[in-house]
Amino acid sequence: MDLVTRSVSILGSTGSVGRSTVALLDAAPPGAFRVEALVANRDFAVLAEQALRHRARLAVVADESAYGDLKAALSGSGIAVAAGAAAVEDAAARPADWTMAAIVGAAGLRSTLAALARGGTLALANKESLVCAAELVLAVAAAGGATLLPVDSEHNAIFQALDGQDPAGVEKIILTASGGPFREWTLERMARATPAEAVRHPVWSMGAKISIDSATMMNKGLELIEAARLFPVPEARIEVLVHPQSAVHGLVQFADGSLMAQLGTPDMRTPIAHALAWPKRIHVGAPRLDLAALGRLDFAAPDPQRFPALRLAREALQAGGGAPTILNAANEVAVGMFLGSRLGFLEIASVVEATLEGLVAARAEGLEDILALDAAARRAASRHAEARAAVC
Repeated sequence: MDLVTRSVSILGSTGSVGRSTVALLDAAPPGAFRVEALVANRDFAVLAEQALRHRARLAVVADESAYGDLKAALSGSGIAVAAGAAAVEDAAARPADWTMAAIVGAAGLRSTLAALARGGTLALANKESLVCAAELVLAVAAAGGATLLPVDSEHNAIFQALDGQDPAGVEKIILTASGGPFREWTLERMARATPAEAVRHPVWSMGAKISIDSATMMNKGLELIEAARLFPVPEARIEVLVHPQSAVHGLVQFADGSLMAQLGTPDMRTPIAHALAWPKRIHVGAPRLDLAALGRLDFAAPDPQRFPALRLAREALQAGGGAPTILNAANEVAVGMFLGSRLGFLEIASVVEATLEGLVAARAEGLEDILALDAAARRAASRHAEARAAVC
């Protein structure tokens, strides 16, 4: 297809989503895209290589200790170099037609807002922004005239299946989940699960944090909250089904009984490419889904005993106010401690639940209020997690 040259910025270019985005730029016809800014946390070597390959105008590391190494790696290239939290926001605010927001966790909120405020198209892979600050994010997008496109495979699938249909005709939305590596494990075995086992996703290749969220199904809980913010369907009509083959990424059921599904191989390049070229489409070298070879599509309701995170996410969404912010912050703390082998796998959901029960979920409207609630939830979650770690 013919594309007018689009300027592109990638926030989180060295993570799994960022690398998939860069891979699409690698495969694009010459002149289709121009890279404005690339942002990473601390992986200066990969960032420098990406910036040199695509002649980025700016490369930024959030970790200021990596600034010297990045500057040395890009010396003589003409590529501007910066570091620190303020530099990340400045990079997000630079003029670009299309921005990928793929900085993991609540840390990506400020840069997401900066990109939305200056308009253009934002491809959102940072689900925590909508979980923690949906009203603020959507208000800033509206004020900036920005277009918000979902990149999570499930939300992108729903976006495609809706295809501009009248919201009044939508009966329900169905998000699919692989079930992660512990879908058939007993609770006793899950209690002994190691970080290495939990990040070993049976289908998708993802970063450590999102892999743990997939194993607990908190990832699907966060996506449930995000779907309620993105699409015109109330929480009670958003369902989750376990689908081990990960071929069907999302479904929409309409009032006439029609069920529209989006299918594809479990490859993040596909939803990213959809957002990158939208409203057109571009060729992607991802493997094609072979239904005959697949042979079957299985679906089942998630087990609430194995996966209490889904219940916690739905309860946080129903509670409203700052509850989703508390949920997300507590989960990030608990997952971090599990990855550090300081907390048991099943204790992740326990820490989140205890934190939700112990904090008042006051409505937090402004960014500073949201960040203050996030910080309070992290402190509370750390206390709960340390108490459980001391017992184990």
